Amino acid sequence: MVRAGSAVVVLAVALCAGEASARTVYRCVRDGTVSLATAPEPGSECFARTLDDGSPLLPNLWGSLGVVHGSLYQREQDGRVVYSTRNLPGSTKVQSFTVATPPGSPAHEGLGKVGKPRLDEFKPQFRAAAKASGVEEAWLRAIAHAESAYDPKALSDKGAQGVMQLMPETAREYGVGDPYSAKASIEGGARLLRDLRRRYEGDMTLAAAAYNAGIAAVEQYGGVPPYAETQAYVAKVQVLYQRYRAAMGLKPLPASLRAAE
Repeated sequence: MVRAGSAVVVLAVALCAGEASARTVYRCVRDGTVSLATAPEPGSECFARTLDDGSPLLPNLWGSLGVVHGSLYQREQDGRVVYSTRNLPGSTKVQSFTVATPPGSPAHEGLGKVGKPRLDEFKPQFRAAAKASGVEEAWLRAIAHAESAYDPKALSDKGAQGVMQLMPETAREYGVGDPYSAKASIEGGARLLRDLRRRYEGDMTLAAAAYNAGIAAVEQYGGVPPYAETQAYVAKVQVLYQRYRAAMGLKPLPASLRAAE
């Protein structure tokens, strides 16, 4: 029985290149399709991922969720035999496979809906948190609106809590003693957004994606993760951000930064 994860399982079984505790697998993207390989594929954009062979749970490197069917191929590249799930010139099919990706993503779409800005919610808390963190209040409110619809008692099915929907470990990291305190949650969320903005050099799309799905997921996929939840969340936040800026009398952002409504 192939355990849930990805075709990395098939690659590991097919290679059998001696005993190893870890191996590197490349997630390669070309023309909107994903393949997994033991070496970077010519003509594809590939990201390396080192996997622990002893890990009880393999990550979802495919991006899409559900059951994946495919074939494993081998070919010679740079004087050595490499394996890939993409049929490149000179490849020979090794075997077919069927694997199940993990049952879900670490992200959730957020409990709030796109709607009118709500500037009356927690006015002093948002104003103070924005000033202390340097995070624009319109952006901070867009995140809160998308995450919880300003419900301080909100709890997602993934375990995110409070107005800013902080995961328990994130709340602890940012000193939020009570995740259901609106003030504490807003302050912690603002500090997290400040750090993400710095990490991604002001790229607010990546900051929103990392806030939703985690830094590891953004790094794994080299951008916004392909999770349906994260993509919907990022689009929602971008629309809300524009609406909050307008409601606060700020100039619209350049068209290139706007999300389609």
